[in-house]
Amino acid sequence: MEQYYSVEQVAELLGLHVRTVRGYIRDGRLAAARIGKQYRITRADLEALTGAPVAPAVAPVVARHRAEVSSVVRIEDVDRAAVDRITTAVLASVAGPRDGARPLHVESVHDPERGTLRLIVLGDPADTAALLTIVHALTREN
Repeated sequence: MEQYYSVEQVAELLGLHVRTVRGYIRDGRLAAARIGKQYRITRADLEALTGAPVAPAVAPVVARHRAEVSSVVRIEDVDRAAVDRITTAVLASVAGPRDGARPLHVESVHDPERGTLRLIVLGDPADTAALLTIVHALTREN
């Protein structure tokens, strides 16, 4: 049975950008069959382009579902110093590299008249849970 590669798989195998692979197809440098709106490249055609044997195509691992959490945390009886301490710690905990995961989105709203701070958190359930644990620890220090 003939083995087929997607444009994305070819780009990854060759270390090229997807646009470059599509350009090769448009220019006729790489033969491909168009199926719907996508191209499929046979192993033989890919080997003809590279002049070398190519590893078998491996189906990408795709998560079945993606979950996202939206949370609102209301913290009462906070003054400006507490707001600064909490928001600095929260924002520092979501900054930095995330191993390819989508970053958490955090917004803070301080109402000085009511002495409240609201943290709006959007993101991955596990990352959100970890952040809420940090918020819990920060609010227990008072």
